[in-house]
Amino acid sequence: MYELVTLEKDKFENFVSTHNKSHFLQSTDWGEFAQKEKGLTPFYLGLTKEDKVVAATLLLKKNLPLGYSYFYAPRGFVLDYNDKEVIKEMTQKTVSFIKKQKAIFLKIDPDVKLQQLDLDGNKIEGKDNYELVDYLKKLGYKHLGYNKAFEHNQPRYTFRLDLTEGLESINNNLHSTTKKIINKGNIYELEIFKNDEKYIDDFYKTMQATADRENISIYSKQYYLSFYKDLHKNNHSDIYIVYLNKEKTLNLLNNNLSNLEESSSKLTSENKKKELGNQIDRLNKLISEINNIKEDKYPLSSIITTKYGDKVWTIHGGNSSELRTLNANYLIYYEIIKDAVKEGYKTIDFFGTSYNPSNDDPEYGIWLFKKRLGGEYTEFIGELDYITNHFMYFVFTKLVPIYRKTVKRKHIKEVKHAINDSK
Repeated sequence: MYELVTLEKDKFENFVSTHNKSHFLQSTDWGEFAQKEKGLTPFYLGLTKEDKVVAATLLLKKNLPLGYSYFYAPRGFVLDYNDKEVIKEMTQKTVSFIKKQKAIFLKIDPDVKLQQLDLDGNKIEGKDNYELVDYLKKLGYKHLGYNKAFEHNQPRYTFRLDLTEGLESINNNLHSTTKKIINKGNIYELEIFKNDEKYIDDFYKTMQATADRENISIYSKQYYLSFYKDLHKNNHSDIYIVYLNKEKTLNLLNNNLSNLEESSSKLTSENKKKELGNQIDRLNKLISEINNIKEDKYPLSSIITTKYGDKVWTIHGGNSSELRTLNANYLIYYEIIKDAVKEGYKTIDFFGTSYNPSNDDPEYGIWLFKKRLGGEYTEFIGELDYITNHFMYFVFTKLVPIYRKTVKRKHIKEVKHAINDSK
């Protein structure tokens, strides 16, 4: 006999953190953070059989107008997705639980691969999980499609790097471009710092620069600070930041420039002089760019990670729009990889990309960068909703968004009229 029960946090964590479907979005840390920062109510539920926990889920409740609500199990239930009986029991009993709270639907987006892909997004023959999707649909879920970008709550594509074979194997599997950059080492003597909340101001500068450059929205500085502090207290988050030390780097580059100029003056071959001249020009340009930087220590790249179970995620990160040729982003990612291997984690999830974007796609740069880190291109099965009130589901997922867009367009038009009238 199966039973759905509320679990004490310790018991919930003992099950979830050690399961092969463990995910930081199913942790009690995330439940508490979502309650504080997003106004969601967390429930820590377990499915038991003969008093043994066989499945668990963090459910986040979102209150809606008129007393309605919906529930979200981020990255799905934590269970064996090969066990259809457990999936069925977990679904039915969770649906019964949310119906008592006037929920109009339950959303899941399981941490389950759809199929095997090569690095260019082509399907590799082998096991897939289309049959699982069909089974979930038979249970009553509505599958929301195989989206290729970031339309849903969590990214449907990511790159995941296997750490179990060690750093040497990871280095061998890096893309040639990445390998070349990593093998050069920290040639500009950039400074990497870790785990101090005082870095949050400079972290946020890199986030703002990225948002402005790529026309994306970001959270507030306080959100990122709370995210780091709340998860770091249980060793579930790290913050990394790479700085340019202006004085040290300029001294290094000016010495290199003097050496190149001296070498050039002794050459007789015009071809070699031309080659060295190009190097001198590039170095002068870089020195000029650094001289234009006002700060003595300038933040180039930063990342906040999460760590949970046997995985690490590079969850929030940004890069300065200046001095990107210094490749600080490669340096910081490699530092995270080395730390994860040292600390015994099995996987790094680079947390999100779109599907094989074209060269002119805004997502192309980050897709290419993550691809070159040598991980597996991973495609999840996507979002599924279990609808418990079809009429209100239609109202809140279709009509309300249309209404909000209409109101927003009307507001923009009124603002434009007001501006024109004031001229």
